[in-house]
Amino acid sequence: MTKPSKLVCKECGEEYPVELRTACEICFGPLDVQYDYEAIGKQVTKEKIAGREKTLWRYIELLPIENRNNIVNLHPGFTPLKKADQLAKKLGLRELYVKDDTVNPTYSFKDRPSSVAVSKSVEFGLEAVGCASTGNLAGATAAHAAKAGLPCYIFIPADLEQSKVLSAQIYGPNIIAVEGTYDDANRIANLAANKYKWGLVNINIRPYYTEGSKTLAYEVCEQLGWQTPDRVIIPLGSGALLCAINKGFNELVKLGFVYENKVKICGSQPDGCAPIANAYDGKSDIIPIEKPTSIVKSLAIGDPASGPEALKIINESRGFADSPNDLEVVEGQKLLARTEGIFAEPAGGVVIAALKRKVEAGEIDKNERVVVYITGNGLKTPDVLFGKFPEPTRAKPNFEDVDRAITELKRKGSK
Repeated sequence: MTKPSKLVCKECGEEYPVELRTACEICFGPLDVQYDYEAIGKQVTKEKIAGREKTLWRYIELLPIENRNNIVNLHPGFTPLKKADQLAKKLGLRELYVKDDTVNPTYSFKDRPSSVAVSKSVEFGLEAVGCASTGNLAGATAAHAAKAGLPCYIFIPADLEQSKVLSAQIYGPNIIAVEGTYDDANRIANLAANKYKWGLVNINIRPYYTEGSKTLAYEVCEQLGWQTPDRVIIPLGSGALLCAINKGFNELVKLGFVYENKVKICGSQPDGCAPIANAYDGKSDIIPIEKPTSIVKSLAIGDPASGPEALKIINESRGFADSPNDLEVVEGQKLLARTEGIFAEPAGGVVIAALKRKVEAGEIDKNERVVVYITGNGLKTPDVLFGKFPEPTRAKPNFEDVDRAITELKRKGSK
């Protein structure tokens, strides 16, 4: 099996061996895992990949695990790419797809990076794993820790939705609720990573962790017959997901699996916490948001670690960064559910709202092939929708009264 060759600083280019390392010691920049693409290209073909298990591990040569025996596998990935004909018709688009990561083992895309990061923590022989999280990563890390038989420590902001806390608690982790924002929880988790021999997946395992997310690019291209879409729209929190997906497209070009990467890379953040989108609109540097106010807590990262890189990718690919408000987010959730039968968490509403806004503004050509990434299941955050629907129609337990109720619903134009 081809092994990852080295770590390279994205800022200054300093190189390091494949080891436990959080950031560049020269400039403190983020580190990127590099591979011998020429060697991989000689070993791996599209046909070989097609015959493998339908998980992200079908792309094992492009993931940073050196020994297959260290893989912690809950079978994430290779989720459906659904042709969204109803939604496309509603918006006036020719070709629209939904990459549906709501069906992963813990119901979000975070199973991808968690699977890779916990596997790498096992490979490094670490005593425990954990993360700082706004919810989805907590559940994904805790589940993979349980599968690996490792202790798990989760740092969350104390006001996190109880449904997301519960979706992590079921796996038995140690949860530390920090009285502050996600950025406060992340800062404390960094200190813990420095003190203990733990693999905190989005901190000291981060270079390897983000590799799991790039499989979202591989899968989309494979599911499109090894073709790239014209445009993708990705939810933005830290910006790491967008950067990873772009890396995935570029790696497929290096392997000769696709001809070139001309994908317009677009991102969307909620208006109440949109430092990357604000910088895009204002053509300025990213200014951190001290107190996020959006209902979209999974994206409420005021100081995005990968923000500058994400903004650079958006600009260079001729994409966009958008920031719909909370009302538009909820309407986006409803629109996706009522046209395609997919119940997305608010981060999905952010993406659909941005899609709708940009189509209506004429910034997305109606003949483009567009893919939207839906990264988490709506059942994780039902509280944001409470009170947003009319009460069920009541009827007495006889058909005459039920028939009356049905007639009234038809009169109102209800489905």
